[in-house]
Amino acid sequence: MTQHTSGSRTALVVVAHHRADSLTAHTARRTAARLEAAGYRVDLLDLHAEGFDPRMTVADQPDWGNREKAYSEEARAHMRRVLAAEVVVAVFPVYWQSVPALLKGWIDRVWNYGFAYGRSKPRLAGKRMLWLGLAGATADDGVVEGMRSVLETNLSEGIAYYCGFAHSSVGLLTDAEERPQRVDAEGNLLVGDAVAGAEREAQYADFDRRAREYVEKFLAWERVAA
Repeated sequence: MTQHTSGSRTALVVVAHHRADSLTAHTARRTAARLEAAGYRVDLLDLHAEGFDPRMTVADQPDWGNREKAYSEEARAHMRRVLAAEVVVAVFPVYWQSVPALLKGWIDRVWNYGFAYGRSKPRLAGKRMLWLGLAGATADDGVVEGMRSVLETNLSEGIAYYCGFAHSSVGLLTDAEERPQRVDAEGNLLVGDAVAGAEREAQYADFDRRAREYVEKFLAWERVAA
């Protein structure tokens, strides 16, 4: 789905979740709306809804060592959408302190050798990237600090900067589960009571506020850099 605003720059918002009614999808829609309000034309890429297959194929990489190889048509179509965007925002649930297979496969198939990296002058140079990861862990869970560090290293350093992006930041959104949960020192999962009514609405409002703050901080960096 692509939404257009005449005369604006383009932001590619990539959603990696299998449910349209998920908090991840909700956060992606609100992020897209905020980007539109900031003057961007938003290309909303819902990987599951568009039927993207995350599995690498021989057609995607017919000759790995050839930087000018002919990629599969599906990969080329997604490459064009990446190239058209000045800003890329990925919104995803955090699985095992990483991105889900759907998003990882998109990066594997589309951010291919010869396109996203492996060139003396990166084709993605100068673009900006925001990673919004939703985690079920509570903000005071000891695992969060390590999770944030792992995501920053893997996503910003290992992917975005490696591919020539001018700026990359990770927004880790904790407390994404309806019931608060954490793992104790013995590995036991401790699940709290679900909140409802006004308390639940307040929790959602706080979650939206934190997500918006990450987007605003990202946009503020762009204004300073410009």
